[in-house]
Amino acid sequence: MPVPQPTPLAEERDAYRPENGANRRRLRLFLQRVGLVVLLLAVWHVASLGAPAFVLPGPARVWQAWSALVATPGFWKDFGTTFMRVVAGFALAALVGVPLGLLLGASERLGEFFEPVLTLINTVSSTIWAIFALIWFGLSNWTTIFVVFMTAMPLILTNVWQGTRTVNADFIELARTFRMSRLQVMRKIYLPTILPPFFSAARLAFGFGARVSLVAEALGATSGIGYRLRQAADLVQTDQVFAWTLTLVALMIALEGLVLKPAENHLFAWKKRAAPE
Repeated sequence: MPVPQPTPLAEERDAYRPENGANRRRLRLFLQRVGLVVLLLAVWHVASLGAPAFVLPGPARVWQAWSALVATPGFWKDFGTTFMRVVAGFALAALVGVPLGLLLGASERLGEFFEPVLTLINTVSSTIWAIFALIWFGLSNWTTIFVVFMTAMPLILTNVWQGTRTVNADFIELARTFRMSRLQVMRKIYLPTILPPFFSAARLAFGFGARVSLVAEALGATSGIGYRLRQAADLVQTDQVFAWTLTLVALMIALEGLVLKPAENHLFAWKKRAAPE
């Protein structure tokens, strides 16, 4: 029995299916990213040809340094230590920033009263927080955790607070009509509204937290990526400085692409489905 062949019209219709278009966009984006990486590596290689190795080592030399570091047991210990400190500081920032942002957003008087304090906290740089943390906590894990916390918490709090201002006033009036408690209003109306701005803030806060952790570890730690960066810089081992820096960059890209972005897409897939064609 002959197998029916697809007609040109059917092939054209399949080509314009939404899933096919999404696959093409993902493939195009992937190729663009690969091309960008290749371009940056080429520019880096050309620039390193005219500079001493201790000023700007080439990609091959940095790769050799990174391979040697990975082979040592201390690499994974320092890597895990920095990762633990960043995650702990970020988790504390979320646990404090989300409830405070909801509270300030739900009460206009409290928001107006504490707004100058939040502005003051945002103006203090991470280096100053690192100095305070060194005085208060000494050479301990809490020094880095505190600096990450003080960097990430205002970002999360501010975004959650601003997110509460987008809550539909009609929903609040309806909740009062049904005599819902304040806790129910927070959980069923405010919380779903602030989730998108919270995720936006979380991605920024995690990135900022990872960067400031290097400052804190360089100033007040005896382990971690920041400490190793300072040690390599003191010994003018520029290839190791690049290797440790690229390690942290790779970690942040992996977390962004494999954890934060997929989680955000999964939680807010309903928004795409609800969007009008």
